[in-house]
Amino acid sequence: MTRTPTSAGEENAMHAAVVHSFDELPRYDVREAPVARTPDEVVVDVLAAGLHPRVRSGADGTHYTSDGTLPMVPGVDGVGRTPEGDLVYFVASDDAPGTMAEQALVDRRRAITLPVDADPVTVAAAMNPGMSSWVALRRRVDLQPGGSVLVLGATGNAGQLAVQIARHLGASRVIGAGRDAQRLDLVASLGADEVVSLDGDGVADRLGRVAGDVDVVVDYLWGQPTEQAMKAVLMARTDRSRPLAWVQIGSMAGSEIALPSFLLRAANLSILGSGQGSVTTAGIVAELPALAALVASDELTIDALPVPLAEVERAWTTPTRPGQRLVLVP
Repeated sequence: MTRTPTSAGEENAMHAAVVHSFDELPRYDVREAPVARTPDEVVVDVLAAGLHPRVRSGADGTHYTSDGTLPMVPGVDGVGRTPEGDLVYFVASDDAPGTMAEQALVDRRRAITLPVDADPVTVAAAMNPGMSSWVALRRRVDLQPGGSVLVLGATGNAGQLAVQIARHLGASRVIGAGRDAQRLDLVASLGADEVVSLDGDGVADRLGRVAGDVDVVVDYLWGQPTEQAMKAVLMARTDRSRPLAWVQIGSMAGSEIALPSFLLRAANLSILGSGQGSVTTAGIVAELPALAALVASDELTIDALPVPLAEVERAWTTPTRPGQRLVLVP
């Protein structure tokens, strides 16, 4: 990729999406290009960077890892080309600028080499949302072959991938729950054995009947839907002493729940989280090659919409169809 000088006298400059205020959309702007600082680092030409919910929350300052520093370049991962010509997927270091730029600083220990024919846009669209359930089911719980999984929030992009990934990792029964009726139809087409609407009356009865005996819940919602679902599932279990692992991944419906103490006494419930901090960086990186191979295999249904980096403000407000993920490309 050949970069055009971006301002007079700035040879080491590049274009990037830049957040100047948490109350405003990122805009296409000029930033100093990164420079490798250690032998483990390399500067790559960015080919694609996904616009994930994690990126949006970082850009508006609401993510739990945000330190409030501005200006900032958003983006947590991407696909790039190294100076040697290798195609790599990488996760940005915590102290490095974001990935929505023409170039990014990459720690080789947080990157993996992709097949030469891998599609950068597809990989960038799928790795971050797919990683949430992949790491949860591989590193946080012991999903046994033939086990059963309830995906709470299956209508979101990460939830849709979670349905497919749970099946790939050996679940014999996968249930998807969410509010959007149109997206629930899509979840069923992606391989869910059953889908449950979280909208309207009778939610507790529906969840209890369908998901009462699952082994794992992958929860992208939290908040009031989790309060309702947790009680419904636990009270409907045939054997309450049978372990249930409830893995908290996202908080799309709220950041807190009211947890009645009797639920912890009345059933064998383990509540745990999966994300930055609960899994080591080394542990997450160790899972990347297998997930990348799955993404590149076309076994997963992935709907990616590329948008030019120069149109970052439009990308931030572009409506997407169910299951679609926006990807910025220089």
